[in-house]
Amino acid sequence: MEYEIIHMSKDKWKGTIIPIKYSTDKYYDVLVNQTDKGFNIEIERKDLIKPITHTPEEYDFPDKLYQDHWENAYAWGILVNDQLIAAIETDLEIWSNRLRITELWVSESYQKQGIGHALIEIAKEQAKRERRRAIILETQSCNVNAIDFYLHEGFTLIGMDTCCYKKKKLTSEEIEIRMETKSDWYDVELMTQHAFWNKHHLGCDEHYLVHKLRQDKDYLPELSRIAVKDGQVIGCIMYSKSYIVDGEDKHEIITFGPLCVEPEFQGCGVGELLLSETMKLAANKGYKGIVIFGEPDYYPRFGFKTCDNFNITTADGKNFAAFMGIELSEDSLKGIRGKYYGSEVFDNLPKEEVEEYNRNFPKLKKLRFPGQWD
Repeated sequence: MEYEIIHMSKDKWKGTIIPIKYSTDKYYDVLVNQTDKGFNIEIERKDLIKPITHTPEEYDFPDKLYQDHWENAYAWGILVNDQLIAAIETDLEIWSNRLRITELWVSESYQKQGIGHALIEIAKEQAKRERRRAIILETQSCNVNAIDFYLHEGFTLIGMDTCCYKKKKLTSEEIEIRMETKSDWYDVELMTQHAFWNKHHLGCDEHYLVHKLRQDKDYLPELSRIAVKDGQVIGCIMYSKSYIVDGEDKHEIITFGPLCVEPEFQGCGVGELLLSETMKLAANKGYKGIVIFGEPDYYPRFGFKTCDNFNITTADGKNFAAFMGIELSEDSLKGIRGKYYGSEVFDNLPKEEVEEYNRNFPKLKKLRFPGQWD
């Protein structure tokens, strides 16, 4: 095909998402072994148990052009019918006199037509003109097709970050998602304490909330679930009834909270497994929707939207990014509007009761960290 590579100006293209997607059935396994003489590093190409696909939607920070941390970025791209089908972005690493390729993408339907090669040639020409010592880039150890491409283009391995991609996604085959039993109660509360300790405040009260919620009339044990791996409780999601009130009209919906994961297993997809399974349960039981207070950078990936999209406000008539909802079937919240009210148990966690309940668990130190609410 014929195409023209054009410069993509920062003024016009800053913030444009680069929708990098790939599938693979192989990966490079990296083993670093310390010996009495130093380190042995082994890199071996292996087969995955089953193919995986990575998409932009699974990441909190999707690839974008001209991100602020690239201070000297410059981008080129190819447009077909005014649609971006390929792009490359470089940035100067001034302290080392190297040129870094920060983004390289070719739309799937235009791959294997020499476009990626042509874009790499642009970066090589830039490096020559500016007399840079080298061109560098990074890719994931499971993006085998990209690694093969870069090797073909003359790149070679110069280093690795052995911790950057350390945590792998856990699958439903590795984790048991089930209802909790009374014998699980202590472990669930201890895990919850670990998940929230010093996260939003000094200490936390979510483990006490779990304890009180089980005794509350609004608790929904038939929807609530825990995640267990190798006999260890590593996550939980707790559901309860809530209501949308508009004058004399009162509509029952549901909420969840806490949804939490043992810190060691955070970032491994445990929360996603808990949420996806229980949302299906709730939909099958006929519930219309879920309203939550939660992390605005996390829940939208599962379809949650701010509640102003549903004409729902907080009890005091407000809306904000952390107040979200989702329909459990098409238009299931249509015609429902008003103020949201959760169970009273969420507002009845006196500090002195929390401190007394903490005596049931190993003592943890309260510390200040950036990002705490107070």
